[in-house]
Amino acid sequence: MINQEISPNTRAEILLEALPYIQKFHQKIVVIKYGGAAMKEPLLRDSFAQDVVLLKYIGIHPVIIHGGGPRINQLLGKLNISSKFIDGHRVTDEETMEVVEMVLSGHVNKEIVSLIQKNGGKAIGLSGKDANLAIAKPLILKKEENGQTKEIFLGQVGTIEKVHPEILFDLIQSGYIPVIAPVSPDKDGKSLNINADNMAGAIAGALKAEKLILLTDTAGVLHNNNVITRLTPLRIRELIREGVIQGGMLPKVQCCLDALDQGVHRTHIIDGRVPHSILIELFSYQGIGTMISLDSEASDF
Repeated sequence: MINQEISPNTRAEILLEALPYIQKFHQKIVVIKYGGAAMKEPLLRDSFAQDVVLLKYIGIHPVIIHGGGPRINQLLGKLNISSKFIDGHRVTDEETMEVVEMVLSGHVNKEIVSLIQKNGGKAIGLSGKDANLAIAKPLILKKEENGQTKEIFLGQVGTIEKVHPEILFDLIQSGYIPVIAPVSPDKDGKSLNINADNMAGAIAGALKAEKLILLTDTAGVLHNNNVITRLTPLRIRELIREGVIQGGMLPKVQCCLDALDQGVHRTHIIDGRVPHSILIELFSYQGIGTMISLDSEASDF
């Protein structure tokens, strides 16, 4: 394929299209959940880091929450520790939790910090355990069977109960990009494995972030293979009843709804398989995924 030079006028038009968005989001916090293909493919890893560093340099404050499931699976496999999943949640005993924490807080977190710094940013890694950032409680699933409610205990799997965001505000004002691993203590200090979407939504709500962006391996919320570019909570509930939103998309939209309830201005589910998807969604009229807001008549901001 022959690369065609973009004309100076076209470059200027692209920058001018971005200008009102840059002005609108200046000094605002954007929480980004980083996972899927964007974490695995070198081109996507670099484009993610470049996007994040650019945001910081133009006065927008990114906060990153990351996953790491495939890396956990790899190490558990090498150690001959089997995994069991219930409704997408990894049943986590004490032995598994040691591996989860080592991979997420140790390996993956520090790799992301290094990646951002290699691209010119100033990042710092932490988890929910640092400065009591996020306190969790055990997650107990409830299922209806034969008219009875059955509780399913998942071991050291948790959901965020309380966030103390002061450390994040301090880091942001000091010029750092926080990179957060989804591991948190319960009230007794015991480590719990947290779903990264759940962690991102709770952090975004506590920070009253301007935006929560979930990087996924899909183009957005789909209906008949077409991306739904805008959704409201009411429409989401309708699509769930109709079976349009199901499976792995359910916890993602629930994360977005919870964040909106806590004061986040806009939430976005976007395709992390597209290079520079964060910039495209934030700074272009067309965007690249699904925006979820409380108001169906909301502006593009």
